Amino acid sequence: QQTLQQRVRANMAANGVAKPSAGEGKLTYMSGFGNHFETEAVEGALPVGQNSPQRCPYDLYAEQISGTAFTMDRANNQRTWVYRVTPSVMHEPFTLVEGDAQQKLVSRFGGIRGDPNQMRWSPMPIPESGEVDFVDGITTMAGSGDASSKNGLAIHMYAANKSMERVLQNSDGDFLIVPQEGGLRLQTELGILEVHPREICVIPRGIVFRVALLNESARGYILEIFNQHFVLPSLGPIGANGLANPRDFQYPVAAYEHTGEEMSTKMVNKFGGSLYQSTMRKTPFDVVAWHGNYAPYKYDLERFNTMGTISFDHPDPSIFTVLSCPGAVPGESAADFVIFPPRWMVAEKTFRPPYFHRNTMSEFMGMIHGCYDAKQGFRPGGASLHACMTPHGPDKATFDKASAAQLNAEKFEGGLAFMFESAAMLKATPFVVNEAAWRDREYQACWEGFVPASVPITKK
Repeated sequence: QQTLQQRVRANMAANGVAKPSAGEGKLTYMSGFGNHFETEAVEGALPVGQNSPQRCPYDLYAEQISGTAFTMDRANNQRTWVYRVTPSVMHEPFTLVEGDAQQKLVSRFGGIRGDPNQMRWSPMPIPESGEVDFVDGITTMAGSGDASSKNGLAIHMYAANKSMERVLQNSDGDFLIVPQEGGLRLQTELGILEVHPREICVIPRGIVFRVALLNESARGYILEIFNQHFVLPSLGPIGANGLANPRDFQYPVAAYEHTGEEMSTKMVNKFGGSLYQSTMRKTPFDVVAWHGNYAPYKYDLERFNTMGTISFDHPDPSIFTVLSCPGAVPGESAADFVIFPPRWMVAEKTFRPPYFHRNTMSEFMGMIHGCYDAKQGFRPGGASLHACMTPHGPDKATFDKASAAQLNAEKFEGGLAFMFESAAMLKATPFVVNEAAWRDREYQACWEGFVPASVPITKK
């Protein structure tokens, strides 16, 4: 029987990791949201009939990654068993990271003063000088709660011009990554994902990964949840099918590195809202086989099965929900990921753009490409925040145009916007409120010029 090292040399190229450069090779995925998967990059590496044999095949090391408590009910329990070349514990002590990356990343929002103003930002600049990787390129925009208490969420943007050489483990929560410009190749412990604009991916808490840029630069958005995990929204009267269908979520197959030589890897751990660094005496990407339901995944937003009215009125945007993180109150989400995709608009006798609104939920919006049908000036790579009960709605130009439009059947396909929505009272960080040069400080002006309605004057 061949040794592991001999089998590695024969299998690495076939699994796309012999030279893990950006964009190399066609990747293979497994389909089905939340499925229990099993995958092995070397035949016979996965134990049969048990999780932790006295001695694993090829002398691999068994390790369980628990994404929920052991005692979570079976329907919601998430864990994965991995079989790796060397144990994860082989690393040096962690030390605190110093520098700008630590200052721009926020995971504790208790000491931040909330702001009820409508806010909008132009596209976050992509670095033109220096070398900025995914970690250094993250800037927190808003959030609520505290990562240390596993309660709340954070919303970030990233802008990078360099692929990561080090690796990242986020112990604070799940990352939902929305690329806006430039594709990403994410090498994770459990395999490799490639995501491009109009796709998303989720990296669960604790899964180690590295981001390589598929283009010269990259920019996008991140929704980080500190508690629980994302689920598909209940469909209710919609029925068994529609919105984001489970079969369209894709998970990586096992793919690993093992040269047989000594190596070290710089590792960053986001832990309790702070960044720590260490050196691993190994590569974290040495999982030869795994089975379970706790793993990273991707989704193509163009596969979203959009629902809408075929009679009158503007449905609430909850019908565009892709993924949701349940909150403490039934029916109220800690976080939702909602998109506004191309769709037919056929409502009769109806103001078709999004209506004027005050919402108990906080709404953070981003623009992936094109234009938004409710406002002018909302640009790809930009963002807006309308916090709890902050009034918002169409600008004056959009209102006037839609109020006088001929209501023919019309297909909107001019852009793709999205929303991170939360029951929490989102607070923008002091940096993006006071210091960010790309904040649009004239945003409120888009609602100027509305004339009073034609109703009788009341007595003074």
